[in-house]
Amino acid sequence: MADDPDEAEYQHGVSLQRAGRFEEAVAVYLPLAERALTVKLATNLGLALGETAEYPQAPHYLKLAAEHRRTDGGLWRALGRAYGESGDLDLAEQAYRNALALDPRDLHAELGLGGVYLSGGRYAEGWPLMSARAELHPDVVPAVVVPYPEWRGEPIDGKSILVWVEQGFGDKIQFARFAKALKSRGASRVSLACSPNLTDLFSTLTGVDELIPIGVGASTSVASHDYWSRYLSLPEHLGITLETLPSEPYLAAPPQRRARWAGFGRGARVGVAWKASPTGFNGVNKGLPDPLAERLLAVGAISLHPEDTGAKDFADTAAIIDGLDLLVSIDTSVAHLAGAMGKPCWTLLPALHCDWRWLRDRTSSPWYPTMRLYRQTRAKDWTETIDRVIDDLAAAGLAGRGLGAP
Repeated sequence: MADDPDEAEYQHGVSLQRAGRFEEAVAVYLPLAERALTVKLATNLGLALGETAEYPQAPHYLKLAAEHRRTDGGLWRALGRAYGESGDLDLAEQAYRNALALDPRDLHAELGLGGVYLSGGRYAEGWPLMSARAELHPDVVPAVVVPYPEWRGEPIDGKSILVWVEQGFGDKIQFARFAKALKSRGASRVSLACSPNLTDLFSTLTGVDELIPIGVGASTSVASHDYWSRYLSLPEHLGITLETLPSEPYLAAPPQRRARWAGFGRGARVGVAWKASPTGFNGVNKGLPDPLAERLLAVGAISLHPEDTGAKDFADTAAIIDGLDLLVSIDTSVAHLAGAMGKPCWTLLPALHCDWRWLRDRTSSPWYPTMRLYRQTRAKDWTETIDRVIDDLAAAGLAGRGLGAP
């Protein structure tokens, strides 16, 4: 008996999808769906569409699959993510709630729902759900093993607290602002663990009594405290909302670094950061192709990447940014750094898997008042976005050596 040709084609699509060749997988799945749409085909087609420029179609197929198998929490969770990506936060919330009704301990659904709330500005509801990150991602949210309790918002007047490392450089830069709030509540000692290349930069933070440099996977001896917490847990227990979010500048280049880097860039006024970490979240969609970055360099911007500047740590990069008028950056740690310094920054956001912290449909950020958001209008295509940036640079008098394509 001959093999089923449709099944063979379907398996070919699955192989393409597993290899990250999503557009090709969709091209295989769509003709199959026109002939006979099964639950597994609808599921994979919806998931593959969610990784392409056609992501608004993803919820259609995932909804068909979820409604056919209503007790499959994984399908409801996938549908919640697809609705969230398409911008329908109400339907995303309902889908995630369906998943949690089937399994209240579905941490993936809990974290997804938290992201939906936070991206909609519903911070009071979103922060508690983000606690699922620790169990789901112990590789970037390491366990804290100490003999004193986690801080959960108790009165902290006269108490000491250790804030432990988690996630990437940008996360730590963004959430380090809350050390000042701990101090203002009367904490007697605030100790902040951080990556070694953030230590000198974080020496400019207000409210930190001790910095504890700690590398990835390393261990160190820490003095006893009354409580411990993590960077991204602080806003929940501080009761942070959009209305109470502290947004004044809180980081600066150390004076000796400013002196060292004075005059760097020979009068350049605009810096640009376009390379995403290949191992970081959504790097494949966040990064800017080199030819488009070259267009920014061609109008006078200078690269802010350490391999080009020679910066040894974030304090060096802060000193370079201090001498510029503007930073143009993808969603990466350098954008958070410029925002935390109160420096004008134009941040380029991808259409696919845009992070919750940038909210929805905004051109400004409540986290960084000096930041302007440029949202990609078509997934995987930055051309129009860079056109707008170059036009705006020219309008601001910040474009130099000619405009347009190189």
